[in-house]
Amino acid sequence: MNRAPIIQVKDLTKRYEDLVAVDHISFEVAEGEIFGLLGPNGSGKSTTIRMLVGLARPSYGRAMILGRDIHSGMIEAKKQIGVVPDISNLYDELSARENLLFMSKLYGVPKVLQEQRAGDLLRAFGLYERKDSKFGSFSRGMKRALTIAAALVHEPRILFLDEPTVGLDVVAARSLRNLISNLRGQGLTIILTTHYLEEADQLCDRIAILVKGKIVNMDSPEGLKSLAKGRPTIEVTFSAGISKVMDDLSRKLFDSEAVLLDSNRVRIYGDDPQKIFREVFSFSVDHELGLEAVNSITPSLEDAFVRITGLSPSIMLKEKGGK
Repeated sequence: MNRAPIIQVKDLTKRYEDLVAVDHISFEVAEGEIFGLLGPNGSGKSTTIRMLVGLARPSYGRAMILGRDIHSGMIEAKKQIGVVPDISNLYDELSARENLLFMSKLYGVPKVLQEQRAGDLLRAFGLYERKDSKFGSFSRGMKRALTIAAALVHEPRILFLDEPTVGLDVVAARSLRNLISNLRGQGLTIILTTHYLEEADQLCDRIAILVKGKIVNMDSPEGLKSLAKGRPTIEVTFSAGISKVMDDLSRKLFDSEAVLLDSNRVRIYGDDPQKIFREVFSFSVDHELGLEAVNSITPSLEDAFVRITGLSPSIMLKEKGGK
């Protein structure tokens, strides 16, 4: 890491009686980067954020934000951080402008700057034309955008985003990701939690993959993808569902690794693509599955996730409707 760390985490741990939600995780975040916490629900992503922003007290370990210990210096640190929770903290009965002015007062923005700051943010987030519309009338994407804008009214140096695009349609999610990229371009440091593999790949400079409260790997998206290189990768789409016969397919491909992506798609890692194709074709005929497509693919973050965690991406896909 060439830039100075703005966040330093060492052995951070959170226990809830017998449950270890976060288990001795350590990482650093450089100023101006987007750092992603990637993993399925229950992996410890949101709990980590809650500890770093002062909403949950660590059971063990320490963290420094802008040189301030989260145990003793959280009040000062909060002046330099913005927090976007997974559920909006704005008020349906207030207009977009009124919500930003209210948050400005809460964050202690000088009164002479409040109107200007609200107007600038509404323009930057493409919401100025709706400044007098009530928040409750906004679409999900607009609500998410205004919630992020509200976290920026006091011009923080660090922004914490918890599942920013969960529940959004494709167009709204793409728009919001563009906004997040633009914020990074302005020098803001962003900590992002997500279980969307493509989101982490598009936005993050570095990613920590969490499983059951532990960081199992941490690198740039390209660095993680490189872990999936070395063995040819084939994706097979069957006409019929294959979930019930996956064990049979794995036994037939005993010298390769087969991972179920969804009910009809399988990704296979092996050293002999021609042999794999022959065996898959034979298997599809024997089980009357039908073949729709067989493709050789370039390793993706999805492949890296499978290799690193041993978990099927279908676990993540099932969670995309919400938390």
